[in-house]
Amino acid sequence: MPGKHAIGWLGIGRMGYPMVERLLKDGNAVSVWNRTRAKAEPLAKLGARLAETPAALAGSDIVFVMVSTGKDLDEVCFGKGGVASGGRGRLPKIFVDCSSVSAEESAACRARLKELGADLIAAPVSGNAKVVKAGKLSAVASGPKAAFDTVKPYIQSFAPRGVSYVGEGELSRFCKIAHNVMLGVVIQNLAEIAILAQKAGVPRHAFLDFINNSVMGSMFTRYKSNALVNLDWTTTFTPELLRKDLDLGLEAARRLDISMPVTAATREALQAHFGAARLQPDAEAYLEKDFAATIETVALAAGLKLASENVPVPTGLETEG
Repeated sequence: MPGKHAIGWLGIGRMGYPMVERLLKDGNAVSVWNRTRAKAEPLAKLGARLAETPAALAGSDIVFVMVSTGKDLDEVCFGKGGVASGGRGRLPKIFVDCSSVSAEESAACRARLKELGADLIAAPVSGNAKVVKAGKLSAVASGPKAAFDTVKPYIQSFAPRGVSYVGEGELSRFCKIAHNVMLGVVIQNLAEIAILAQKAGVPRHAFLDFINNSVMGSMFTRYKSNALVNLDWTTTFTPELLRKDLDLGLEAARRLDISMPVTAATREALQAHFGAARLQPDAEAYLEKDFAATIETVALAAGLKLASENVPVPTGLETEG
């Protein structure tokens, strides 16, 4: 069901594009801006209006933001030509930030928007572009409850598995950081045990089939199995972004006086992947590949050079809607 609000969207990247697609397919009026306009142009065929600058979205009722860093968030909101650059009375009443930024960066953005008379809902999501397209994305949100109630139907449009409201302020940021810390720990351990099984003589596809059908299997282990079996490093999330989130988790742990030895070990294991990447012909391009490629670093440390097993592996991401 289409909503009654005019929606603006800032950031059409790997995640932003399919999220906007779902809003449009639900009949919502969406205006979009992206730094590289060509990436947003195909959405016009689905009914999106393309904006020349972030400031052009100031007339929207609600603006969603999906960018890479806190610096990007600040720029599209408050920089020259930013959506909030017109000041009080010339900006949307509600901003929804789906980016993964630190709690401090989010709080600074929230404070500036509040001074201008707007609310911020922090609503980071769980999943990647394939998960969005399959209709299996979920989200966590925090901020003023009345504002959340207004934007909840729109978040559910691209996160139909549900959006969990966890309270005021930046609490959802901590949930997202904790989520991505777990993501890093799980992929590292999954790589390690897959290589352990392989070196003992078990094909990766057979071992991961067992894991996925066991109580330890999850949506994540299923949709990553094809990558680990067939060395498909199509990017969903880069090692650099994962490293950033592990650092954010460890930083929060130090501030809150929490011991996280498993996370610290995972951070160091991931750093080894950056070192191993220097052995690649094009290290920079290799580090832009999916973070699941860390299994190659684990294999090298075990004295193995991986090859694709060329076995079809279902991802469990059959498209819904």
